[in-house]
Amino acid sequence: MKYEKVVVDKKELDVLKNLFSTIHNEKDKTYRLSFEKLMEEIKKAKVVDSIKMPSDVIRLNSVVTIKTDFGGEKKFQLVIPSKSDLSQNKLSVMAPMGLALFGYAENDEVEWEFPSGLNTIKIIKVEQPL
Repeated sequence: MKYEKVVVDKKELDVLKNLFSTIHNEKDKTYRLSFEKLMEEIKKAKVVDSIKMPSDVIRLNSVVTIKTDFGGEKKFQLVIPSKSDLSQNKLSVMAPMGLALFGYAENDEVEWEFPSGLNTIKIIKVEQPL
């Protein structure tokens, strides 16, 4: 892990907390585990002001290229749930993959539990929209 812990923009942390408050008694085991893992990482996260946010860290609206063993290379934008549209490669931060990647940096490798089992995600590239 490039920064030793996940890095989160202070303003985006408030957005995430609001999104997290809408989740109650999620029954899907994989989703619940993803959510709980991100919650634990956020408790230990490095929280920074927007101006100090490293450009290579995945945050809301980042365009991310990843490589996985189960799906090859993919590129998508991480968005809030209401903007999610997989046909336009816009992935919700609340989806298991979104939860897995938030706060990690370019070149990090993330191990995460998916419905298919434990998988490693290699973050190839992170781009921030203008």
